[in-house]
Parts: sequence; C-alpha cells; structure tokens
Amino acid sequence: MIHRWSLARRLFVANLLVVLVFTAIVGTATFVDARDHAYQEAGLRMTGVAAAVAANPLVLQAADTPDPTAVLQPYALDVMAGAGADFITIMAPDRTRWTHPRTEELGNPYIGSIDAALDGQVYTEVTAGTLGPSVRTIAPVKDAGGTVKALVAAGVTVRTVDVALSSRLMALLAIGLGLLVGGSLAAWLLGRYLKRVTRGWGPEQLAQLFAYYESVLHSVREGLILVDTRGRVVMYNDQAAELLGLPQRTPGAGPVHPQPLAELPLAASLKELFESGRTAHDEIHLTGPRIVVVNQEPAVGPTSPGSRRPAVYGTVATLRDRTEIESLGSELETMRTLSDALRAQTHEHANRLHTMVSLLELGRTREALDFATQDLELSQQLTDEMISSVDEPVLSALIMGKASEANERGVKLNLSTEGSASVAGLAVQDLVTILGNLLDNAIDSAAEGPLPRVVELTVESDEEGLDLGVHDSGPPIDPREVDNILRHGYSTKPTDSPGTGSGAGTGVGGRGIGLALVRQAVQRLGGTLTINGVRGTKFQVFLPAHQPEVHT
Repeated sequence: MIHRWSLARRLFVANLLVVLVFTAIVGTATFVDARDHAYQEAGLRMTGVAAAVAANPLVLQAADTPDPTAVLQPYALDVMAGAGADFITIMAPDRTRWTHPRTEELGNPYIGSIDAALDGQVYTEVTAGTLGPSVRTIAPVKDAGGTVKALVAAGVTVRTVDVALSSRLMALLAIGLGLLVGGSLAAWLLGRYLKRVTRGWGPEQLAQLFAYYESVLHSVREGLILVDTRGRVVMYNDQAAELLGLPQRTPGAGPVHPQPLAELPLAASLKELFESGRTAHDEIHLTGPRIVVVNQEPAVGPTSPGSRRPAVYGTVATLRDRTEIESLGSELETMRTLSDALRAQTHEHANRLHTMVSLLELGRTREALDFATQDLELSQQLTDEMISSVDEPVLSALIMGKASEANERGVKLNLSTEGSASVAGLAVQDLVTILGNLLDNAIDSAAEGPLPRVVELTVESDEEGLDLGVHDSGPPIDPREVDNILRHGYSTKPTDSPGTGSGAGTGVGGRGIGLALVRQAVQRLGGTLTINGVRGTKFQVFLPAHQPEVHT
C-alpha cells in the first residue's frame, strides 16, 4: 500500500510523525525542567523557613528545658500556617522529634539524613518521610559556642509541589498543541504543493519516468534542446549535441547544470530564436556545416491556483538535419536546369529545322547549308569550351544549362577559363551548390538590369586550387548590405521574381537561403568568398585544392 502513496502523502505522514515525536520530546523535556525548577524553588523557600526558625532564640532556650515540646509545638504550628509549609519538625540531635504536624509522631525518631546538619551545615534533600515524599531543608540550631543543640527540618510534600506545577501544565499543553497544529498545517501545505508539482506521483513512478525520459533523450534521432525562461539550456540530447557542436552527455551522469545561451557555441540565428522563446515551425537555420530545421514550442505546465494562465517553464525545440536533403535538392535543381535547357534547345532546334526546311523547299539550298553550318559552329563552340575547360561533366552540363536559361531570359552568359579547371578532390555537390546559386542570382540580377544584359563566368585552376568568378551587369549591391546578403533569410528579390531556383528561399521552400548555402559550402571547403559591388555585382570564390588521401 505504501508504494501507491504519492510523494506528497508520504511527506505529509512523515512530517506529521516527526512533529508528533518532536512535540512529545519537547513537552517531556519542558515538563521535567519545570518540575526541577519547582523543586528547586520549594527547596529555596524551605531553606529560608528552616533558617529563620533555627535563628529564633526561642528554639535555643526551649532546647535546654525539660519539655521542649510544650513550648515549640504551638510555635511550629503557627509558623507552618504562615509559611505554607507542610511540616516543621524541631528535633534533638539524637533525632527525637519535639514538634510534628501529627501529635502521635511526637517523641519518635526523625526519618531522614541529619549528618550534614550535625556538622553545622544547612542541607536540602528530597526524601520520603511519615507524610510521604517531600522536599525538605535541615538547619542546625547552635549556641554561642557553636555547639549544635537542636535541628530544624522544614518541608513541603511532593504532592504539594506537583499541585503548584499543575498550574503550568496548561501552558505546556497549549505550547505542545500549538506545535502539533502548526507542524501539521505546514506538512499539509507542503503536501499540497508537492502534489501539484509532482501531479500526485510517487517516488517509484518519478524514478521510472526519469528513466524513460533519459532513454527517450538518448534514443530519439531528432535533436532536442530545453531552454528555461531565463535563457539557460536545461537539457539537450545526443543528436542536438552533434548538430550544434555541444559537449556530449554521458547517460546516467546526473542532472545538468543550466548553462546560459551566451556561453554555448551556437549560431546567432539559433541563439536569437532560443532566447526569444517564440513559437517556430519548420524554420531553417545554418549552423556550421549543417542546415537544420527547427520547431519550437513553449513548455506549459498545469495552471497554478489562483491564476488563469498555465505556468510556462521555458521552451522545447526540436532540430532535424536537412543538410543531405538540401544537397539532394541542389542536385535536383541542377537536373531541372538541364531539363529546362534541353527543352529550350529542343524548341530552338525545331525553329531552326523549320527554317532550313523552308529554305530547301524554296530551292535556296546554299542559304540552307550556310545557316545549318553557322548554327552548328555556335553550338559546338560552347560545347567544345566546356569539354576542354572543365573536366567535370556535371559541372559542364550545369554551365551549359544555365547558358541556355540565360539566353531564354535575354541574358548572355560568357565563359572564360584558364588552366585545366580541375575539380579533383572537391565534392561535385558542393560545386553545384556554389556555382548554381551564384549563376541563378547573377542571371536574375542581369535580367533586371539595363542593356546589354551579360553574366561573365571565369573559371581558373592551378595547383593551389580553383577560382570561380561570377560578374553580372545588374544593379550594384549597396556596400552596407554586403554583410547581410550572405545571411540566411535575407533577400533583395521580390516574392514573385522569376527564376529564383535554388538561389532563394526562407524556411522550407522559401527565400533567402541560396547565398547562405554558398557561404556555408565555401566555409566547409576552407575557401574564401568576396563580393564587389562597384559595377554590377561580382562574386569571387577561391576553393583550395584537396589532396586525395593515400592509404598505406
């Protein structure tokens, strides 16, 4: 049954038991202390009475008479009534009682210790006599020479002391009851609070939940990061550590101390998102060599008593790696460009073929032959330049496709090569991403600019690496926007501009991602990217040569 109790109930019962035990201990200690003080006060009072009686000359005079009882018994009874003592016994040094509250005890020996009094000392003790247990003081009666002539014992019974103490018991009971009620109320309030924050679960259930929680964090293949309302990272899983470059956590290593976002190596856009706490759906962010899709929602708890709004503990963000998908998208965009180029070439070929057929039908064979020869020379020239200058067929096909696309939009694409334009050691996907996005943006910019609309592409390579230059005749870039133009989400194009291709995008399938991907790919390859916005826009990319690994 105990295992079914919630943590709040267990704490309430345990706290209640502690309060009960504490109240019992404190009450007992207080009672014993009060009783000891009562006995001490009674002893001090009896000491004063015994000393006063012993100092009376009447007692010393009566001790020398043949019948001391006749003189001292009435005197002792009067003093008892006035001093509030239960007995005053005046006795001879041999213990023979001269006075006693009970007449039948006169002449009998005194019960109690008198050795200290015979030595001339005043002595107080708690002992049992003919009236029961009592607190008594024995004082000697001395003559002028210091000889003990008699002894005086004054005392009160323990029952009388306990009656006086009982008047304090009500105060002690009130204090104990106050402790019990206060402790029980504190335990109840604490139990209510714990029941609310633990949702009525017991320690075993919480331990099981924590084990599941740890397992989920380490097994889920999406990145998960928890940020509190103060902008501190409370928890993150293995995938989030891999995606964001954070230190890996060891399973079962215990709780993580919250770390401020400012101390973590996060991209600026991600840090801004986590600090804002806003809701985000499928936002694309660039972090190092990766492209991640981020979703963020507030972490909402149960509604607090007296509040209409639920408690917000922070935010939970999930991250998905989109790097490979984006790479496949770039390849798909390349294929789309090639298919568009083939469509344009097919259309142009049909027009030229109809022209040659018409010339032949008109009997103008010479003109038809010249037209066909010139058309073949122009097409073959670009093909030959590609084959001789760029040794990567996919890159050659990309440039040829972009040339056809530019021609359709009234833009002339000029190619200038130097060296072998070798791309050995460089990933084709990265080159397609860099060159495809740069040409897309250049064609878009030139198409919106004044005549003549031209895009100049230069490809140079040597043993140090590969240089790519893309220069368009469109509007120049504002120097103040050079830093922003490479930032993810930034775009100067209208939303309905044609030919955005992979060079635009914000979010999933949006705008403002093309040049950000270029910058990311260049950084990943260890290259450099510069922008010159004086006449038109010129992007210059240098990619260092990558030596192939030699396995021994």
